[in-house]
Amino acid sequence: MVFQGDGPLDTSGVSGGGGGGGGARIALGGGAGLIITLVALFFGIDPGSVTGGAGLGGDTVSSQSAAELDEHIRSCTVEKANTDSVCRIVATTNSLNKVWSEEMRGYTPPGTKIFTGSVATGCGAATSATGPFYCPADQTVYIDPSFFAQLEQMGGSDGPLAQEYVVAHEYGHHVQNLTGALQKGNRMGSQGPLSGSVRVELQADCLAGVWAYHADKGPDAMLEPLTQQQIASVIQTAKAIGDDTIQGADSNPEGWTHGSAQQRSRWFTIGYRSGDPGRCDTFATNDL
Repeated sequence: MVFQGDGPLDTSGVSGGGGGGGGARIALGGGAGLIITLVALFFGIDPGSVTGGAGLGGDTVSSQSAAELDEHIRSCTVEKANTDSVCRIVATTNSLNKVWSEEMRGYTPPGTKIFTGSVATGCGAATSATGPFYCPADQTVYIDPSFFAQLEQMGGSDGPLAQEYVVAHEYGHHVQNLTGALQKGNRMGSQGPLSGSVRVELQADCLAGVWAYHADKGPDAMLEPLTQQQIASVIQTAKAIGDDTIQGADSNPEGWTHGSAQQRSRWFTIGYRSGDPGRCDTFATNDL
């Protein structure tokens, strides 16, 4: 159990999509999965070989059409969110919108599209190999649930809170789009230990931690009190998707786009322990 309570979820901002062949353009502000694609393109290898070939068949929803996914989404309840990956994504968006509406003046929710195979976005076409990502052009988060199986293969956790962390990270990019941090990062370069890309990604990890701090508090909290074991599953996952972890022994910080394992886990922890978005200013320090 992660979510508490019962009844239907708000599915008004979530839709299903994908299922066909697609192009290879990559949206901006990508999350954990985008790092795989960037590394794969940099070294000229097939992204599938990085993840053991998973991606299009790692989840039971992989064969669903967009219409079937939409029906699946509309059937989601709080109870289903504890056992069903699609409904867990929906419930997490409900929690995220609740928290950020309280923590950020002027917050407006992004759209969320749960897709399989490939999907058309305001940033161009993308496939499941891209991993979860946020497109600022249409202010929408895109997630193929099969990524959660890939994450486990990479050494992360596919536990409920680790999956929610992935969604929360992408919502962090939406918050950055609203504050201008995403645009600032894009002007500062895409590679290197102090690049704009690394600062953007570490800040999104911190913002995910801020959400986790608030999500289990208050009389109407959607999450049950989080346990140290659940937080540990997020830390494990953050470390698994660090640049140095994915690139291996020959990792070169000059090629980093998301930050090291230690940095990713550190900034999530800063957000989670403080609950203060103001502590997430990765642009104000070079001690990342």
